[in-house]
Amino acid sequence: MVEPRLRISKLLIIEVTALVVLLLLGSLSGGYEQTIVTKLVLLSLLAISFDLCWGYSGIMAFGQALFFGSAGYVVALLNLHWAVHDFFLVALAGALTGAVGSALVAWFVLLTRRKVEIIFVSLGTLSTSYIAERLAGGWQAIGAANGLSISDPLTVGSYEMYSGPAFFYTAVLLLLAIYCLARWLVRSQFGLVLSGIRQNEERLAFFGYRIQVFKAIVFIFAGAIAGLAGALSSFHESYIGPNNIGFLQSTYAGLYALFGGPGTLLGPVLGVFAIEGLGFALSDIEFIRGIWPAIMGILMLVVVVYRPTGLMGLMLNGRKSGPSRFAKALPFDQSKSSKLQEGADVSARG
Repeated sequence: MVEPRLRISKLLIIEVTALVVLLLLGSLSGGYEQTIVTKLVLLSLLAISFDLCWGYSGIMAFGQALFFGSAGYVVALLNLHWAVHDFFLVALAGALTGAVGSALVAWFVLLTRRKVEIIFVSLGTLSTSYIAERLAGGWQAIGAANGLSISDPLTVGSYEMYSGPAFFYTAVLLLLAIYCLARWLVRSQFGLVLSGIRQNEERLAFFGYRIQVFKAIVFIFAGAIAGLAGALSSFHESYIGPNNIGFLQSTYAGLYALFGGPGTLLGPVLGVFAIEGLGFALSDIEFIRGIWPAIMGILMLVVVVYRPTGLMGLMLNGRKSGPSRFAKALPFDQSKSSKLQEGADVSARG
């Protein structure tokens, strides 16, 4: 019992350290650098939404940008036609757009079939994201390939929140709140079911659990998070375009999680700052400016292939590799699988 507690405390230390570093990074930087950090904080929400789908539920969702971008378009249109720029209304509209959109996709790829293969979900979500990107790029009512610009800042009462310290601290508080909510969810009884689905989906289905319903719930929750991030990002960048809704943005969301460590929540956040930070650094070096995307691609490929647990695997369990190793480091996995089995046995007898 002592060893798991030590590892849990190590995870907590990493979480607190990451928060302190993030606050220092945003506070000590100014102007353009602080704008970039705020952008990465909002992208971290998108990465967490992917991690909830794949890392915890086994849903290979390559369409998270669909909810991210569609929410951005919705709030941009609300601002353009009805001058909606209140922070709470924008956040609510973004979350609702993401939730409704993900519910529609979940009905198509998760709830219409008794057993859903990973390839069907991944191709289904990827196709919807690609279709949405092509539609947005040719629809003149939403700016077509030029996208939509947002001229008004977010407001909280009479206070106007431009890109700067206020926006940064608001984004960090929102990321912290979403992270804590997601952490509570995966450690709850609902999270135990997700853990069981990831470990042995057929066994849980045998005990009477409606697997696809649980997957749909977490998929909709993740969609709401992506929509919230997209709505705030469109105001922060003062722009939303077809690239924000397409499959490339969705692929990056997956790469953030895989690079940082899937099934950890904190890993995707680290993945965002590692990938985007390296990208900004390499792109500023003159003699490798033309090949830095190739360098980044090779680096990410090496990490994903030879270190499946990502950056979090190096910090939590540096001497071991393989996705199953997180079961010993995180409290919601193997250490509680016996409780899930006991609950299923009681449900079956009842």
